[in-house]
Amino acid sequence: MTGTATTRWTELEHLLARHPMSDAVIDEIRGRELRVGDHWLVDFASCNYLGFDLDAEIQDAIGPLVRRWGTHPSWSRLLGSPRPYVEIEDRLTDLLGAPDTLVLPTITLIHSAVIPVLAENGTVYVEARAHRSIYDGARAATAYGATLRRFRAEEPDALAAMLRDDGAGPRLVCLDGVNSMTGNVPDLPVLADVCRAAGALLYVDDAHGFGLVGERRTDETSPYGMRGNAVVRHLGGTYDGVVLVGGFSKAYSSLAAFLALPTELKEHLKVAAAPYLYSGPSPTASLATVLAGLDVNERRGDAIRADLARKTARVLHHVHGLGLSTPNTSGLPIVELPLGDRGDVAEIGRFLWDRGVYVTLAPYPLVPRAEAGVRIQVTAANTDAEIDRLTDTLTALDQRYPAP
Repeated sequence: MTGTATTRWTELEHLLARHPMSDAVIDEIRGRELRVGDHWLVDFASCNYLGFDLDAEIQDAIGPLVRRWGTHPSWSRLLGSPRPYVEIEDRLTDLLGAPDTLVLPTITLIHSAVIPVLAENGTVYVEARAHRSIYDGARAATAYGATLRRFRAEEPDALAAMLRDDGAGPRLVCLDGVNSMTGNVPDLPVLADVCRAAGALLYVDDAHGFGLVGERRTDETSPYGMRGNAVVRHLGGTYDGVVLVGGFSKAYSSLAAFLALPTELKEHLKVAAAPYLYSGPSPTASLATVLAGLDVNERRGDAIRADLARKTARVLHHVHGLGLSTPNTSGLPIVELPLGDRGDVAEIGRFLWDRGVYVTLAPYPLVPRAEAGVRIQVTAANTDAEIDRLTDTLTALDQRYPAP
């Protein structure tokens, strides 16, 4: 490792070695509380947005399916797909209103295998704030002859010019749907139009949006929309020239992921994408919780999202009232708090830890230095009393570390 690379990671290595909120071993959970050693904290670092990890109906669905299929259906999908895979794909296709879907184990595996297939020896464009796993997939594509370029979602005209300049070869434009740090959503309809006009394919990672946001309707129960059928439907778009990647590991609290895509592309990936050809499958328990989660989503998902939107609005209202900075303009339950000059990440994290609040630390170089801070994730399983504890702690933090 070079001296420059070593210096870049020094701060993170120190944080990992010394901070109780980094690389922690969680000994026990009790609802949305967790215990590390003898210290109990309220969990605002979980991505289990809908609380499905604690839902008794979903938990009870595991045993019967495991007894039917064993704990692990140990074929690659090329060799054999247990019927639950097909059931999930059929139901997911209907929920999303997509042409077809393909279920694979994780989003990271999808990016690393599918982006190189789609980019071929053309150009792959990665949005400046896209998730690291997208960037890694694009870097992998360069080993097969693709060229990697960066763009900004808020500059569609610049993207259009880049697409024109790069000719008629395969072009893949990659970005997040709901951003994993800010909770915000790009103007996908505009970007999709830019890509369609240039004959490029738009590839959207909606890991944090699927299950949260959905189609807008006059009878919607929250600003998140209805049905949780992801960002394309939420923004009124179509799947023409769009591949959507989503996962069940966030809102659905399970281990599986998917692509929404044309059937002919699905069939191509069955012979070209390594996770379909070679990877071990999702455990039977995960398939069971996905199917049960789809049932729960259909019957009471919109009520859960409405409650989550209410709780998140309480947090954001308090953050704004204190004058704390957050890039969140969407109202979604991902509340990033850049610290600026209030203190360093380790110090603020320790302050929250001592007051029994567990959050995601976002130090440099995981985020740009100017954006280093903490990320709060609200879930439907957080109680109103836990929200009170969070807001009281944020008030204390503002008093202890006032803006200069």
